[in-house]
Amino acid sequence: MAPDSNGLQTRIERMCTERGLKMTGQRRVIARVLSEAHDHPDVEELYRRASRLDSRISVATVYRTVRLLEENGILERRDFGGGRARYEATEEGDHYHLIDVESGQVVEFTHADHAELLRRITAELGFELVSHRLELFARRLPDVPEEQTGQTAQTQQKGRSRP
Repeated sequence: MAPDSNGLQTRIERMCTERGLKMTGQRRVIARVLSEAHDHPDVEELYRRASRLDSRISVATVYRTVRLLEENGILERRDFGGGRARYEATEEGDHYHLIDVESGQVVEFTHADHAELLRRITAELGFELVSHRLELFARRLPDVPEEQTGQTAQTQQKGRSRP
């Protein structure tokens, strides 16, 4: 199920306000583009989408806004290979990324046992887990259909596969 784009846009705008950032019309457009994204766009793709909604938005404005949102913890930068940073809105809760090294497709998923295992490992090493990130780089098995990917009993695919 895809995230509720209006709820995500509202959350992005709320986070901006809570951090003292002025919500300009152009930032609202960028928040809208991010909330409607079913992928992890790079800045150039954000610009293309935002400029379709508001032709007055410049690529420099998108770069500045992305940097500002990232610095304030509203956006997260992801590096899935391919030489370009991609972005997604900061989310509450755990989710992970599986990146198909051949197609570049990004599959978001959750796994109930993963976070607990990490907490146990960090506790055994004398630490408290405060954050974690998991990015798996993989190649699809030739005999597994695409629709079966991520559909095991313990692993739940989150949202959509994102090219």
